[in-house]
Amino acid sequence: MVSSPRSTARRGRPPKSLAAPATGASSGRTQKPGTQRAAAKEATRLKLIEATIDSIAHSGFADTTLAKVSEGAGLSRGIVNFHFTSKDALLVETLTYLADEYTGFWKAAVEKAGGDPAARLRAIVDAEFHPTVCNRKKIAVWYAFWGEARSRPTYLDVCERQDRELLETVQTLSAALVEAGGYDAVDAGDVATGLMALTDGLWLDLLLTPTRFDRNGARRVCLAFLTGMFPRHFSGTGDAASAA
Repeated sequence: MVSSPRSTARRGRPPKSLAAPATGASSGRTQKPGTQRAAAKEATRLKLIEATIDSIAHSGFADTTLAKVSEGAGLSRGIVNFHFTSKDALLVETLTYLADEYTGFWKAAVEKAGGDPAARLRAIVDAEFHPTVCNRKKIAVWYAFWGEARSRPTYLDVCERQDRELLETVQTLSAALVEAGGYDAVDAGDVATGLMALTDGLWLDLLLTPTRFDRNGARRVCLAFLTGMFPRHFSGTGDAASAA
């Protein structure tokens, strides 16, 4: 948004063949102390990031402090300072976490959809409105960061990188459909820009009018747009269709 407003997912798991323990190795109880410490450190870092997301969603940027984050996480201020040297460092890490989660989610959906460009575009739409990334708390945090991005180059860089990657993917998939279906009057760049504008606006609807927001309705709006662009590849119900 689209993470993404918003590569292989950076937060993906290794293949089972790489993750499996060597013959004779026992369970996690025999992990090396260094490995255990690293896992505990990562768990604490994620706990602080989640507390930051909660704080921004409920109180905004100005009222999000290291003290409030430590309280929300149930950890001491000293532990917060150990992991993050400043509030800004914590905020940058939180934004990066959200961007990686968002990007990893839609990329996994695209990979699962297979090689058909229409199915991949539909997978992106489905991912955009999945509760994992499309929920009121996270959208509130995204809009808070977008509001600050103009005056904070670091935030702007993360947001632009995420948006650019999704935009380029949608444009590439749209270009493949333009060629396959002979849609000479359709500009793939316009399709990508239009779809991202739709998803951003529908995310805003969820933030401002949560009681009226219809997740499936939001999907239908985006798929209707794609049907208008590629009528021989999307049916009127929003399902990917075979080319005529």
